[in-house]
Amino acid sequence: MSGADGFTHLDEDGKARMVDVGGKDVTRRRAVARATVRMEAATAEALSAGTVPKGDVLAVARVAGIQAAKRTSELVPLCHPLMLSSVTVDLVVGDDRVEVEAAAETVDRTGVEMEALTACAVAALTVYDMCKALDRSMVVEGLGLWEKSGGRSGDWKRSD
Repeated sequence: MSGADGFTHLDEDGKARMVDVGGKDVTRRRAVARATVRMEAATAEALSAGTVPKGDVLAVARVAGIQAAKRTSELVPLCHPLMLSSVTVDLVVGDDRVEVEAAAETVDRTGVEMEALTACAVAALTVYDMCKALDRSMVVEGLGLWEKSGGRSGDWKRSD
């Protein structure tokens, strides 16, 4: 049931609440999020060559993203804690960027969109953190949900 103005995280008086998912079916759910870290070509080259002074940026970012997905309900106040069955974080270095993709899966009563988005965001921020001494002009952009499956609303895929 939706609260004020149809938002499920608001009660009838407009106050924030955690949605009751107890009546929902347990189904397999999956979500994929993506983001881009834009950087100078020299920074991308250092990443590819493994010469960033702080170490293996991609490995650390991958682990940071996985850890973040597992802690999403601690970071986003109205998210339900979920038993994740799988989290993957993939990072691909391009000429002037790192493309980040995170996927989260569960068998539960609510979706894993926020877990995938959180994993992607934290992985991108970790790349930024570990490379900022080389390149202060980096930008994290384009964080978004790219696909989801499972649950009452079914499957969805971004068209662009």
